[in-house]
Amino acid sequence: MFVYRGSTALITGASKGLGKVFAQTLAARGMNLVLVARSADALQALATDLAGRYGVESIPLDADLGDPDAAQRIAQELERRGVQVDLLINNAGLGLTGSFLSHELGKKQSEIQVNVHALTTLSHVFGGGMAKRGSGGIINLASNASFQPLPYMATYAATKAFVLSFSEALQFELAGTGVHVMAACPGPTATSFFDGVSTNVSPKDMDSSDSVVQQTLKAFDQRKVVAYPGRTSVRAATWLSRLLPRTLVVRIAAMASGKMGLHG
Repeated sequence: MFVYRGSTALITGASKGLGKVFAQTLAARGMNLVLVARSADALQALATDLAGRYGVESIPLDADLGDPDAAQRIAQELERRGVQVDLLINNAGLGLTGSFLSHELGKKQSEIQVNVHALTTLSHVFGGGMAKRGSGGIINLASNASFQPLPYMATYAATKAFVLSFSEALQFELAGTGVHVMAACPGPTATSFFDGVSTNVSPKDMDSSDSVVQQTLKAFDQRKVVAYPGRTSVRAATWLSRLLPRTLVVRIAAMASGKMGLHG
């Protein structure tokens, strides 16, 4: 089992939602933290709170992972400080809703930058160090959207399909090195993800951030490669793309996203 106490976790998107709950949960387990997000004030407040409550080192690094150079700058800053990352949690993500052509190209490129490029860069930089030391872990936040095309969240679902495929392949390559890689595929979760989005999804139909984090870490401790930290119905839906023709899967997904109000 991964040794949390005294180790250091780097969490992206740490200022709110799942990232914040990951930070609180891991601090309670005695982990030192590197907290990354765009919100400098929120990060500083969280870092101060967790350090005071749990006696851990908590480093806030405000960075916009939409910047192509941000991941490398994070790595350089931690190297300068002599900080070793033992657990990388690639939690930050962007998910634009509505038709693909309704968004400016730059916003779609930022979505890909955060969800794919930054995640890949951080995995390479810190995964390399873990492999050399013979220990460590990487948890990549994918989604139940990883398993099928999703009209009205076309780019988001495609990036999450990348995250799932990448994580499974990377875990195969690193087997036997002491580094464990896992993709977590939650369904709709009660975070700020849907803030500012016209959606018909009720919070009662979402999983809580706390339950998703707890189930994700439990699956990680069990050395699973893919985790489904959500209600059973969410996992069952991921089987449709494996059993039905792709054209039908796309139509069903479009109906679901329309019902959720994501097309507008």
